[in-house]
Amino acid sequence: MEIRKLNALRGIAAIIVFVTHFSDITHWLDGALGGGAGAYGVMLFFLLSGFLMSHLYLGTGFTPRGVKHYFVARFARVVPLYLLVVFASFTLTQGGSDLLYHIPDHQALLAHVLFLHGDSVLWSIPPEVQFYVLFVLLWLFAATRRGYIYLLIVGSLLLLFFTNFPRIYGEIQGVPYNQFTVLRSLPYFFIGVIFGLHYKTLTIPPYLRKHGFILALCLIPLMYPELSPVTSDAKNRMWLSYEVLLVMSVVFFCVVFLVPDNNILLANKVGDFFGKISYSLYLLHMPVITFIHQFDWVVEIKLVASFALSTAVAFVSFACIERPIAGFIRRSADVGNLKQTERARPKARPF
Repeated sequence: MEIRKLNALRGIAAIIVFVTHFSDITHWLDGALGGGAGAYGVMLFFLLSGFLMSHLYLGTGFTPRGVKHYFVARFARVVPLYLLVVFASFTLTQGGSDLLYHIPDHQALLAHVLFLHGDSVLWSIPPEVQFYVLFVLLWLFAATRRGYIYLLIVGSLLLLFFTNFPRIYGEIQGVPYNQFTVLRSLPYFFIGVIFGLHYKTLTIPPYLRKHGFILALCLIPLMYPELSPVTSDAKNRMWLSYEVLLVMSVVFFCVVFLVPDNNILLANKVGDFFGKISYSLYLLHMPVITFIHQFDWVVEIKLVASFALSTAVAFVSFACIERPIAGFIRRSADVGNLKQTERARPKARPF
């Protein structure tokens, strides 16, 4: 069953990233909405990813066919458009243009293809893909020893805290890698997994399911470095702050568990639309903002033009690239499974 309001939440995450990058590039509002605050949008993406994978798969049987279906679905959802952007960026960079992203040589290209490193917004895809692999271990535990999931998550959070998120990055034969970005992202995937485990079983009293809990989303701008009343370094540490993890988890819990599913601000066609194009919007908005910024327009016109063009480009990408390729990959995998099933059936002997 689709949780419709999550479409809008996914769209909000992409728009947070867009607004932050627009503010940084154009210095709109003196950059008050920038300063790395787009991280909060990516945190929402990671919470959503962990939640949905947990919700969809941890209650199903751990079988070879199930695992294959899982990897096909994840691959089809994320990888094709990402690789298209990566190879297009590499080709353009070789031609002297950074219209997309800067991938200057074959070593950098290999790092992107192997999900070891990512330029600009592409940095978030390697943690996502690497978590897909780790999730299989959680799925195995869910099928046999579910309690181990909680031990693994709590142990990982403690280890990351006491080791201060190890800065594991560098180069191997000129190929850059950055596991630090993966490690700092793990807490958000893990919290999403825990929420997903309990979504079907946690009973929320009717008096707590109120539309007003949507106001929890207002906590996000209160953590922006230029807007936050917080005086500690948490607002600057962001990914490395468990205080930020707590606030983002509260926001996510309120929206997913406490806001009614029929909330008109989340469950609507606009939210559905931006949820569908959110991945393309996330990957492709930066080049659009950079392109629009070169024109001598007032910043408000640049904002409207950047958002409108980014939305249009994201829709075309979703409709013409993302959705068709994902559908083709899934259908091809289904055909392959059907053929394997037919081969495995014992053939009837003639009389």
